[in-house]
Amino acid sequence: MLSPSSRANRGWWDGNADDYQVEHGSFLRDDGFVWGPEGLDEAGARLLGEVRGRRVLEIGCGAAQCARWLVRQGARVAAFDISHRQLRHSQRIDLDSGVGVPVVQADAEALPFADACFDVACSAYGALPFVADPGAVFREVRRVLRPGGRFVFSVSHPVRWAFPDDPGPRGLTSDRSYFDRAPYVERDERGELTYVEHHRTMADWVNLLAASGLTITGLLEPEWPEGHERVWGGWSPLRGRHLPGTAIFSCANT
Repeated sequence: MLSPSSRANRGWWDGNADDYQVEHGSFLRDDGFVWGPEGLDEAGARLLGEVRGRRVLEIGCGAAQCARWLVRQGARVAAFDISHRQLRHSQRIDLDSGVGVPVVQADAEALPFADACFDVACSAYGALPFVADPGAVFREVRRVLRPGGRFVFSVSHPVRWAFPDDPGPRGLTSDRSYFDRAPYVERDERGELTYVEHHRTMADWVNLLAASGLTITGLLEPEWPEGHERVWGGWSPLRGRHLPGTAIFSCANT
């Protein structure tokens, strides 16, 4: 059974997938692997290591742009998302690009995959910011990874929660406590949840990973690159040159 957070976010992404792909599709590219709004590209970063011949799972894949890039690198890929509409966009891009990605609709807190069936798992802003229990996701990832497998994921940098989600000067002044873990929520006219995004501090992420049995092997805070002038929600060159926007955790199933 879906949690209230997952149920709300499934509906939100089903309703907003079309607009999201129109607005951000060119930045993400049909077969590109971008880790976050700073534009860090897996083609250069190589955080996943060599993927050719590896069994790779993309978590919260959206339209599976990252998974499609992995297929082009010779990986054996499966991907999932909670939103049916996002997966319809994946099917559309498959037909346009000629690169097919096996996708399934699923909740990250209960993965429909066998134990130890993947060598690598990855997620670029997928699922983890939106689930009520990230510890359950980490335990599931550990279950489906083989011993020694690699897991890399990106999320909004925790420090961002202490600042307004504003790309301009107002977004440079903290107006709330970093330690306030109340989620950001939206509700409809009946008071029903329609969107939920959860905040965890950096220590929360580290402790959740440790409790799951995964070992952190690296942490990357991408800097805003010169020449990148795109504004994406609260991300912008102004804020990106002052504040970290993305945190990328690299982990091993030891």
